[in-house]
Amino acid sequence: MNKISLVSRIVLAVVSLSLIAVYFLPIWRIDLFAPQYPEGLIMKIWLSDIKGDIEIINGLNHYIGMRHISVEMFPEFKFLIYIVAFYILLGLLIAVMGKRKILFWYLILTLFGGVFAAYDFYRWGYEYGHNLDPTAPIKVPGLAYQPPLLGHKRLLNFDAYSFPDSGGWVVIVAAVIAFCVWFYEWYRVHKNKNSLRPAASAIVLLLLFFVSCTIQPEPLKYGVDICYSCKMGIADTKFGAELISKKGKVYKFDDIGCLTGFLKSGAVEPVEIAQTLVINYEKQNDFLNADKAFFVISEEIRSPMNFHTAAFGEKKQAEEFLAGKKGKILRWNEIDTHAE
Repeated sequence: MNKISLVSRIVLAVVSLSLIAVYFLPIWRIDLFAPQYPEGLIMKIWLSDIKGDIEIINGLNHYIGMRHISVEMFPEFKFLIYIVAFYILLGLLIAVMGKRKILFWYLILTLFGGVFAAYDFYRWGYEYGHNLDPTAPIKVPGLAYQPPLLGHKRLLNFDAYSFPDSGGWVVIVAAVIAFCVWFYEWYRVHKNKNSLRPAASAIVLLLLFFVSCTIQPEPLKYGVDICYSCKMGIADTKFGAELISKKGKVYKFDDIGCLTGFLKSGAVEPVEIAQTLVINYEKQNDFLNADKAFFVISEEIRSPMNFHTAAFGEKKQAEEFLAGKKGKILRWNEIDTHAE
């Protein structure tokens, strides 16, 4: 049976029509944060245009020899609108014809398009970050400024973040739904257990892939990273903390006091926080979930910003460290969220 059910055909039609939104929404965004730009600089990539703080970014790029960003440097803008139109029409055609095999090849094309788009974006970023003007005022031998393909990357004193924007998420969700429709239709035809085993294995692998892509902390680079709050260099391996937003932005701190002060400031709303992590006092770059850690507060602890607090993974370790010292052991919810 090669026919798609009526419900699936309606879903495919709606998904295909949803791609029209891509013509009116930004597809991708690159955010840049630095101490001198705490609000951040944004570059948004649309289907046929680039918007955002382009002039400021170009002004900064001039000093390190990077080319000025312009629409002309993206020849893809000339045909992307037609590619999206092709996917919309093909999706509607599948919805009308109801052929599962055509849907399969539609998904293959979608997968190919995603891989090609990622490669094309990587290629642009590589050329943009490596082909520098040798006469630029600022030259750092051996250093390139390629923006991240996805996620975070440190570029000099800037934190660069690259993620899908609203239009990009429309494409991703549409593709996922189309894959789900195909799997559902495949399942309707192959209902016995033996035929489901390969599909089940594929689902497990897909889940493992998504789990591996979850937001992870970044190891602190001692002597290189800067504390987001106090702007001091992070140097002491026994202290430090990170706050990771749900968008993947990583805020690094040299002292738990800087972290608590940042939380108190309200710069990031609690609902936007994905992880709050502290460094294990006994192990370099071993991040502990703040809610599960045990904190020793003692005047004898010389932390970078004199918050006098060290984090431990187990209560026994905290008690052994505190033995013979004046102080106390607290949990995260007991620590005052005002940095002293």
